[in-house]
Amino acid sequence: MRKLNVRWLGNLPYSEALILQKGLKESVAGENNPYDYLLLLEHNNVITIGRTGDTNNLLLDSEELEKKGIEFFETDRGGDVTFHGKGQLIGYPIMRLQDPKKVIPFVRSLEQTIIKTLGSFDIEAFSKEDDTGVWTSEGKIASIGVKVSKWTTYHGFALNIFDKLEGFDFINPCGNQEEKIASVHTFNTEISFDDVVNKITETFTAEFGYEDVGIQMSQFTPTQLKKQKKHEIDEMLDKGVFQKNNNLVPITIKGLLPNEPERPEWMKVKANLGKDYRDLKNLISEKKLNTVCEEASCPNIYECWSMGTATFMIMGDTCTRACGFCDVNTGKPNDLDELEPLRVAESVLTMGLTHAVITSVNRDDLLDGGSQFFAQTINEVKRLNPSTSVEVLIPDFKGDKGAIDNIIEASPEVLNHNLETVPRLQREIRTAASYGRSLSLLQYAKESAFLGKTKTGLIVGMGEEFEEVIAVLEDLSQINVDIVTIGQYLRPTAKHRPIHRYVDKEEFIKYKSIGESFGIPHIESGPLVRSSYHAKDSFASV
Repeated sequence: MRKLNVRWLGNLPYSEALILQKGLKESVAGENNPYDYLLLLEHNNVITIGRTGDTNNLLLDSEELEKKGIEFFETDRGGDVTFHGKGQLIGYPIMRLQDPKKVIPFVRSLEQTIIKTLGSFDIEAFSKEDDTGVWTSEGKIASIGVKVSKWTTYHGFALNIFDKLEGFDFINPCGNQEEKIASVHTFNTEISFDDVVNKITETFTAEFGYEDVGIQMSQFTPTQLKKQKKHEIDEMLDKGVFQKNNNLVPITIKGLLPNEPERPEWMKVKANLGKDYRDLKNLISEKKLNTVCEEASCPNIYECWSMGTATFMIMGDTCTRACGFCDVNTGKPNDLDELEPLRVAESVLTMGLTHAVITSVNRDDLLDGGSQFFAQTINEVKRLNPSTSVEVLIPDFKGDKGAIDNIIEASPEVLNHNLETVPRLQREIRTAASYGRSLSLLQYAKESAFLGKTKTGLIVGMGEEFEEVIAVLEDLSQINVDIVTIGQYLRPTAKHRPIHRYVDKEEFIKYKSIGESFGIPHIESGPLVRSSYHAKDSFASV
């Protein structure tokens, strides 16, 4: 029996969701793959047309759509033209069919899933023998369009929950000029988005007969929830705890927040301030460079610097985001230093590095997120150090494919982008990032011309459950990530998120064993592991 992995991904642009769908589809299609997926999400305003659709059913041209902030995509799914927007639940089942010819029964089961979901809210709905979708007495409430490739489904359904879906005014929905559009809120405005997400997960599982189900729900909530959820990070930001020189630091006793566990002996690091450490510190100071080793208070700084390795952090020491676990300054960054790429390259040469690791702060203030500057640094390092492999740890660039392409075209040997935590804690830990976007970025690298290895990292001990970490490893295996790092969260200051627990060494061993059993080639898992820890050896192992 196959396992169904349900993932609520929050708001995700159509293009990023499509990349993720296609990547998962390729994995699910594998003969020995035990997983199916149901991706649940919202899209920003977008109009799509199926492979047999008629463009005459699109009532505005591309220029007019752009002015209204509506994207347009031609797709390979079935069906005609439809609209997706905020307030609409999107479901993408990625399932390996026992018989690829039985697409119609699959579609009918999708219709029944929606009908039964609506019925649980006392909304009477029905399907039509000669058409695809779900209707109510007030009009069409859900559209369906799927594609089957390699015995595997993708694309899926769109269920209208909120009333304000103006994008339908600019199309003939599914080719029908007279089609009325209904929503869940046409019948009952008290039904929340969360209610529907939870119920449709239940009915889908029952309709398709899954017994083994893994559900991961991100804290990125739908944009139009009637009751907005409040997250710890939002409260911290409201109090200004990420601002410099504030007086709102939580009270600690012996450096510990209330209910925070004592640091075990095996988590304590001995400082090694020998000659190699001092020489590297002097070099970094001389070249006026930043390292994530210092800025993020990495516990491995003494070990790594004593071995002559460091992770360079470019584009300054001030980040435009405020993540709950990170010790890097948050604020308005300075202008870029045009000579920094050269100084990094010269430092790599002086240090004699055969594997150089480069990261950056988030620079959301720059149009390309700093991707061109990143690429320039990679190119300079390779120019002065032609035999040195380069590993980059990049931000998400807000999903900008052009920015990611800049990195890929510079040909680093390793492209690293950290997930940091499990879906449920994303909003608490990563203030402006999302689980779905990060998976899509890693998948995008895999399906592009990138010839290197992909890598990501997790921090544990922040409130996640063991099973949630395993679920993330399942997802990473499905998009063929090559290297994963897993390490213990260490609270940098009293202003940061408390430590929930110290993960014991045996659990780290289990993460490595289970993750590699899923097919992930290399996992570096241990209490003091960080993204660039043993980066050279990890790269060499794959």
